[in-house]
Amino acid sequence: MLDDVEDFIHYLQVERGYSDNTISSYRNDLKSYLAYLKNVETISRLSDVDRSLIVEYLFFLMEKGRAETTIARSIASIRGLHQFLLREGRVGHDPSVHVEIPKAPKRLPKVLSPKEVEALLEAPGNGDSIAIRNQAMLEVMYATGIRVSELIGLTTSDCHLTMGFLRCLGKGNKERIIPLGSKASEAVHTYLEKARPHLLKSQRHDTLFVNHRGGELSRQGFWKILKQLAIKAHIDKPLTPHTLRHSFATHLLENGADLRAVQEMLGHVDISTTQIYTHVTKSRMKDVYSMYHPRA
Repeated sequence: MLDDVEDFIHYLQVERGYSDNTISSYRNDLKSYLAYLKNVETISRLSDVDRSLIVEYLFFLMEKGRAETTIARSIASIRGLHQFLLREGRVGHDPSVHVEIPKAPKRLPKVLSPKEVEALLEAPGNGDSIAIRNQAMLEVMYATGIRVSELIGLTTSDCHLTMGFLRCLGKGNKERIIPLGSKASEAVHTYLEKARPHLLKSQRHDTLFVNHRGGELSRQGFWKILKQLAIKAHIDKPLTPHTLRHSFATHLLENGADLRAVQEMLGHVDISTTQIYTHVTKSRMKDVYSMYHPRA
């Protein structure tokens, strides 16, 4: 059974081009699934699995207190595995075909107000190379709405400052071109001129944003930086790297941007994913109305 899972993971990596984070999620979900199956005496291979056993496993996850989103993701992983095995001719049926994926509750993404964004962008201050780098990273994140994995994957050749855009590789290695804006372009130019050479020291590579040792910056490293700057900016609401992405999209739509254009910049395949931000803008509109209308 483990060999079947590893072959499926290899298929996702090589043929589907899934990101490392997605692959890790699939592997963890299926590792838990196999561990459960090994305790079932009647199961010696995946072709022995039937629908009722998958349902039992889902109830097992629910009893463990797993979140609905986690269970939904587990079903997607299990379904993907069994569909792969059926296509490969390793099994004669797909037991997951009639298992329903519970709909995860739609939660509106948390966003920063324009004033909070300004405070965050000013938090690095005019300091050393690290401060200049942090300023550039925040400006790029808010100016483009890219994911943190895309940010740390940028190279120097991805930034076209004179033309005002950057190129990034998103999910599935899909390339997209995003306008950069004058403030972000200026911040990156300053970083390239004054900070990056100092941080690199004697190293030579084309990764755009580097850590204090001149190596590649990690997602965890950026998150730690963001938390420190949020404290400095006196932002007390929950803040993650994705909050800047949410804020980018919401502020664009609030100011009249076309939904399709925002979809393109975010790299969403389905426009329904982008439409969640229209609900955010309506929610904020209600808050403003309640706050300022004399008869609200």
